Amino acid sequence: MTEVGSTPLVEMRNINVAFGGVRAVDDVSIDLRAGEVVGLVGGNGAGKSTLMRVLSGAHPADSGEIRIGGEPQTISNPRDAKRFNIETIYQTLALADNVDAPANVFLGRELTTRWGTLDDGAMEDATRKVMGRLNPNFTRFTQPVKSLSGGQRQAVAIARAVYFNARILIMDEPTAALGPAETAQVRDLIRQLKAEGIGIFLVSHDIHDVFDLSERISVMYHGKVVDTVKKGDVTPDDVLSMIILGKKQEEATQKELAQIELH
Repeated sequence: MTEVGSTPLVEMRNINVAFGGVRAVDDVSIDLRAGEVVGLVGGNGAGKSTLMRVLSGAHPADSGEIRIGGEPQTISNPRDAKRFNIETIYQTLALADNVDAPANVFLGRELTTRWGTLDDGAMEDATRKVMGRLNPNFTRFTQPVKSLSGGQRQAVAIARAVYFNARILIMDEPTAALGPAETAQVRDLIRQLKAEGIGIFLVSHDIHDVFDLSERISVMYHGKVVDTVKKGDVTPDDVLSMIILGKKQEEATQKELAQIELH
């Protein structure tokens, strides 16, 4: 779990990203510690995804600083992010549907024999080991992933990140379009990752997911961080009002809060 006062795994300081005249990310600072989930919430266009694209190397910031383990670092592309053990699991999962779980875990980073051929046995053994940690009930190692359920597909994507030593994981809407049982399965996977000391930025529209899994919640509105709060200090309605109004809880008027309740 989170060590109070420990050096964050990652700090993003005063990050700015503009598209034309629009500030998609406006002077945002956020951090993440080992074994912690930070929920990142906000309406469409709030800047959540753009901020995480900066950390994943998909889009460079115009200004600001990223610190990994307390040291300033440059992340210019996804290769840089992987070098710092930052992995991203996008909502689309980026899986190759026509091949099996081991081939997806090692996609683009395949193991080969000394003769230069694919070492399918080694890749399956490694996938079985990492999946045994994450989801011991997973048995469908030889079927194409298109035949797997949504929760099983998430497990494959998470296994890929964990096998390659992710310490910082960005998860984009991990339970979107999943049923209740599969959502519970993915939440269990996230708890397992926390227990292993992995820090997770959880980008989600699902307030229940965020409250179930996060220690802290950062609310974004029009490119800015409205506030970062400890889950135990707020209710889901408090967070919802910050998402809608773009104001800290104590700054919202009773009239504004009443109007939200009417809706």
